[in-house]
Amino acid sequence: MNRIPVLIVGAGPTGLVLALWLTKAGIAVRIIDKTAEPGTTSRALGVQARTLELYRQMGIADVALKEGVEVAGGNFWVDGKRVARLSLTDSGKGLSPFTGLMNYPQDAHERMLIAQLLALGVTVERRTELLRFYDEGAIVRATIKRADGTEEECEAFFLAGCDGAHSVVRTGLRIGFPGGTYDELFYVADADGTGVVADHEVHVDFSTADFLAVFPMRAEGRVRLIGAVVKTDAEQQRLTFADVSDQAIRDLKLEVQKVNWFSTYRVHHRVADSFRRGRAFILGDAAHVHSPVGAQGMNTGIGDAINLAWKLAAVINGEATLQLLDSFQPERIRFARRLVSTTDRAFTFVTKRGAFASFVRRTLLPIALPLIVGRKSARRLAFRTISQLGIEYRGSPLSVGKAGSVRGGDRLPWVPLSATEDNFAPLASMAWQAHIYGAMRVSVRAICAELQLPLHVFPWSPAAKKAGLMQSAFYVVRPDGYVALADPHGGANGLRSYLAQRGLILPAVSEV
Repeated sequence: MNRIPVLIVGAGPTGLVLALWLTKAGIAVRIIDKTAEPGTTSRALGVQARTLELYRQMGIADVALKEGVEVAGGNFWVDGKRVARLSLTDSGKGLSPFTGLMNYPQDAHERMLIAQLLALGVTVERRTELLRFYDEGAIVRATIKRADGTEEECEAFFLAGCDGAHSVVRTGLRIGFPGGTYDELFYVADADGTGVVADHEVHVDFSTADFLAVFPMRAEGRVRLIGAVVKTDAEQQRLTFADVSDQAIRDLKLEVQKVNWFSTYRVHHRVADSFRRGRAFILGDAAHVHSPVGAQGMNTGIGDAINLAWKLAAVINGEATLQLLDSFQPERIRFARRLVSTTDRAFTFVTKRGAFASFVRRTLLPIALPLIVGRKSARRLAFRTISQLGIEYRGSPLSVGKAGSVRGGDRLPWVPLSATEDNFAPLASMAWQAHIYGAMRVSVRAICAELQLPLHVFPWSPAAKKAGLMQSAFYVVRPDGYVALADPHGGANGLRSYLAQRGLILPAVSEV
């Protein structure tokens, strides 16, 4: 019987990124998907700055940027008038090497990830589905139905359910998926169009009866439309684009010339009760689903994948004990719950009907939005939130200390060193490392050498100070670019106990 380190169920972006990080870390994986081929329609679209930072670590950011389209701004319309514009590139300047939002259709995104995996010798097994599995304590025993209809028994040290909202893995683990479904029916369409909103920026229209968001695609004149279906008899028929109210489309002065793809859907808001049982994990839509407000869903699944990937790799490679895996759920479930709550409020605001809701959108928004986007602090906060740069794990068992304004659990602040160099370059190792900005103590170099922890010393600079770092403080950085230990004294006295208490950087004796 074949025994593999990690069996991944589901080959959407979450499963593919999990497989890619693990493979680059030297961990053998098997990734299966019950579909016959990758998706051929563009579902999720937005790729946030934090995802691009993580892709840079994996060496694939440039490929994604080449195939996607960068979005420089977001525009807000009310009753046919543009009332405000948020410059994403200006808002994110100095916070990340990637400013703005990148639109990258999910079908093309998946093909890129599949090609990256194939180059490393990993192939997605299509028309292959998980039938059942049992966690036997030391291994997970799974029964798989192959493309030819035959069944196969396999063993894995760990099982990762990346198999969507109707997850077989989540169901098999008997994990609850509380939440609900919104009453509103929505549509998504890829179309060719002309007009002022076909300008490679995002445009959102708020009106009394309609809601519409327009996203740019790579092809000239190609746009993605996401809007509300307002027909009361929508449930009684198979809708086409011709059935959709065109009020918001006319408000945005968009002339739709051709519809290439159209679908309707309902929006769910759910978070699983747990993201892990024993040696089995659930990630992405299998663990949380929410409204498309803010283009957060796919990026959150990718964040789940990388958070789990480096931890699985450390355990399997003998660089950590099983204790490390206990941090996955608390780190990711807290963010998922907060995200669902936030997008729920935003979604309710943009879709709520009635006289008061109409008054807020048509009268107050045109006044408030220009004031909000006119404030630099508000623009920066909006960018940090939407881009997912603000995700932090301060309550995690892996997060300790504070130096400057940077706490254990924070994303390592980005510091440009020159026009072509920055402090994120060492993160490409996808490994634990230590950072010092300024003078370094001799004892630090000695203990880092003893523990084989890579040490990177950067010159102190105004950019480092602006980023919130403390001069000569000692920062231990996780493989995913988050600060684990922040020591303001610049020493390494607490490093040994920190690692030992968490079962990290141990002799290479596997405990899988």
